Amino acid sequence: MADKIVLITGGAGGIGMETAQQFLDDGDTIVLVDVDEEALSSTKDTLNGDKDKVKLIQADVTNEDDVKNYVKDTVNTYGRIDVFFNNAGVNGPFKNIKDLEKETFEKVMSINTTGIFLGLKHVIPQMESQKHGSIINAASNAAYIGSPGMAGYIASKHAVAGLTKTAALEAAQNGVRVNAVAPAAIDTQMLTSIQQNTSPDDPGAAAEAIKQGIPAGRFGMPKEVAQVVMFLASDKASFVYGSLYNVDGGMQAD
Repeated sequence: MADKIVLITGGAGGIGMETAQQFLDDGDTIVLVDVDEEALSSTKDTLNGDKDKVKLIQADVTNEDDVKNYVKDTVNTYGRIDVFFNNAGVNGPFKNIKDLEKETFEKVMSINTTGIFLGLKHVIPQMESQKHGSIINAASNAAYIGSPGMAGYIASKHAVAGLTKTAALEAAQNGVRVNAVAPAAIDTQMLTSIQQNTSPDDPGAAAEAIKQGIPAGRFGMPKEVAQVVMFLASDKASFVYGSLYNVDGGMQAD
């Protein structure tokens, strides 16, 4: 489909912004959603291409009224949603479970899991009414593993994997495909934050330690995640439902 209407949450983050750029380069119209209005404006300024094809919506993905609004605003403006990259997320602090505050755990779960759930809840009916649509959730290699000090993030991404499979089964017969990308060690601010949390005195050493666990021997780039999202959004993935696509330099194969 030419000139797709693409809705992206977490649009001001590294992967969200790069994905927006890839779709914009493809001639599509982009709706960027983020809780940080200033960062959204900066993202739009940074993007190359036709800025008239970029719409910004400030919203908190954990607030159901905000989610209803970003869906309604997109449909009122463009008439449909062809692609939904359900991408907003945070990593949270680096603390063992015994030291992790309940409120902090719940905040990470709220953004990473409830935010994904609410996006699915309100985008799926619109896509079903159109009889077409592709949803790509942001999972992670954290959907497969445990990791000391990251209980909230790990739990939330396991939940995203389950939501993805369940939503795919519920929506498949109505022309809607639901899948997920599962990135690991992508060179973004989130990865920098993880390095600083795990080794505050020497984040560079943490970076090297992470690279040693990546068969490809390097960090991934946001563009490499965006290209997989582009594939899952396209008709080339027309028989792909309920899948988690690893973008991790071989970490899950090791």
